[in-house]
Amino acid sequence: MASIGPFSFPSSGYDAVIFDCDGTLVDSMPAHFEAWCEALALYGAGGVFKEDVFFAMGGRPTLDIVVELNDEYNLKLDPTAVAMAKREAFLKRLNTVTLIEEVAAFAESLRGKVPMAIATGGSRMVIEKTLQVVGISDWFEEVVTADDVAEGKPAPDIFLRAAKLMGVAPTKCLAVEDAPAGILAAQRAGMQVIGVPSPLVSC
Repeated sequence: MASIGPFSFPSSGYDAVIFDCDGTLVDSMPAHFEAWCEALALYGAGGVFKEDVFFAMGGRPTLDIVVELNDEYNLKLDPTAVAMAKREAFLKRLNTVTLIEEVAAFAESLRGKVPMAIATGGSRMVIEKTLQVVGISDWFEEVVTADDVAEGKPAPDIFLRAAKLMGVAPTKCLAVEDAPAGILAAQRAGMQVIGVPSPLVSC
């Protein structure tokens, strides 16, 4: 398991908890960054996605990120093709992902006590495989992905949908997030937000 160091979570003041997945609950960001490097290099754009930009864009849907990279670097990448290549490159690395110890322990402590959901900018297929690999698929009442909403993070849609599916008012939900876009999305949904530090990435 990866660790994020000393960190505490509130023990009360919420009726449900919504977790981001990548970089929050699961230490998958190194694998995602390597997958981006591989996919972009495949399409002649190797080296354009710097680590600090990668983290700044964390939580956003892959297609949105490719569109932004096109705008930023005057590229003509096909968002769908790059997204598919990135997904395949990540799936090859799926065996390297682990739980983030402190966040997973918090989630496990809540099982059977309050409803829990995943709200992620990833695609459903990739997130379901990720949850299966780390053995926590059955911990959550709902899993809401970028495939389920019109607008991904930093729009609040994913968090609002998760709250609605659990039957809990957004203001009664605690969101656990690591990325700026996700934190903003949860705040826009009216939720209490805990920002957790991500484990470091190297590529």
